[in-house]
Amino acid sequence: MSVIHVQAPGLLTTVQDLGREGFGPLGVSPSGAADSISLRLGNRLVANPEGAAGLEMTLLGGTFLFPEGAVLALAGADFSSTLDGATVNSWTAFEALPGQTLRVGSARSGARCYLCVQGGIAVKPLLGSASTHLLSGLGGFEGRPLRKGDVVHIGSATKSFRKRKLAPRLQTYLSARQVLRVTAGPQSDWFTESSLRSFYAGTYRVGEQSNRMGLRLESAPVTQSSGGEMITEGVSLGAVQVPHGGMPIILFVEQQTTGGYPKICNVISADLHCVGQLRPRDEIRFEQVTLETARSLLIEQEKLLASEESILE
Repeated sequence: MSVIHVQAPGLLTTVQDLGREGFGPLGVSPSGAADSISLRLGNRLVANPEGAAGLEMTLLGGTFLFPEGAVLALAGADFSSTLDGATVNSWTAFEALPGQTLRVGSARSGARCYLCVQGGIAVKPLLGSASTHLLSGLGGFEGRPLRKGDVVHIGSATKSFRKRKLAPRLQTYLSARQVLRVTAGPQSDWFTESSLRSFYAGTYRVGEQSNRMGLRLESAPVTQSSGGEMITEGVSLGAVQVPHGGMPIILFVEQQTTGGYPKICNVISADLHCVGQLRPRDEIRFEQVTLETARSLLIEQEKLLASEESILE
């Protein structure tokens, strides 16, 4: 079995796949790639199943030695990267020869980059997933971010190298959105009309304390129409909750599965990958859409991703 030698881990590099869905009632959030579309497309570039495990790097990438070589692709945010000193581009499959070293630099746009390897990252699955859940220390590679000196195993590769790249139209489609589309939250009627107007007209800055559990937003406080308390209930991925103090939080892939704060809205599924590319000090706004529009946008997105001819060259 081929391996990857971690010479430098980067800022926060973890093993992630598409997450462990279906365990919310047991208190287990899905985890998985923060930008699942980038992981899916990166895997297709190297002829993997879309859900194969890759390495998720945040803001600063790592340095990796491939003793036996590998077929690779970098997907997601644009990180400056070289293979034995030669520049390699994102969204393009390339081959690392035995003994070559890949250096992934810092983000030039977005927050997260995915290193996809033909054969996938081979770790013992937990609840059917290879994803790392950082807060609980479970899954992935020993339940933690990678460290210098780690040796990560690669699954068996069954296909020969074929140079493939993402079509320009998909790169345009995946560009960052500064306006996140949302549907009304279950407690949206807890907020005054003037507060809702201010919320949708306002601009929010992503706070420094944001992480995979949630993105804390900074702006003028969002006020409720009353100071009532709610019974703790289940929360969904992308829910925007408003705790005491009025500063919204976008609940993300390592979210708690229940919460007692009102949810003013919920980021639509088609825009969740954009949340995964937000970094501290980015500014965003919210645009409310109907449930029907949210469903149509997701169907349109999945049709686009399902078309081999429209996404790969």
